[in-house]
Amino acid sequence: MLEWITVILLVAIGVILIIAELIFVPGTTIVGVLGLVVAAVGIWLGFDYFGAQVGFIILMGSGVVSVTALIYALKSNTWERFANKKAIRSKFNEDFQPDLAKGDIGETVSALRPIGKAEFNDKVFEVKTNGNYLEAGNKVQVVKVGDNQIIVELYNQE
Repeated sequence: MLEWITVILLVAIGVILIIAELIFVPGTTIVGVLGLVVAAVGIWLGFDYFGAQVGFIILMGSGVVSVTALIYALKSNTWERFANKKAIRSKFNEDFQPDLAKGDIGETVSALRPIGKAEFNDKVFEVKTNGNYLEAGNKVQVVKVGDNQIIVELYNQE
């Protein structure tokens, strides 16, 4: 009797761990591998304790139970109770408005390739060029401010 309890318990724990791996834990992790090992040990003990005929019955039975339980778990949307249904709708620095205007002149603090840092009115901002690369120390002029970005171009002193 103890052999039956051992085999059934090992196979059941293995199947539960495999289903938990497939539904709740993404990717191949220790949970699925452990479930596979535990179920395999239970089936192997079934062959060892009861012979080939009963071992094959245990093997087929655990396969049918595994597939049935997996299909039931997927169709009944059991996993939806654990799904995160909240969406992040906020944006970082959504209300940030730099005190810059079109035509302001500053100096690049880092190289702009095409994004880098520039200093305007003793404040450093992250700026972007229209694709041009500029080295640090160049004078730049603000072309556009908006959409959480500051577009600059090389300042021509004409």
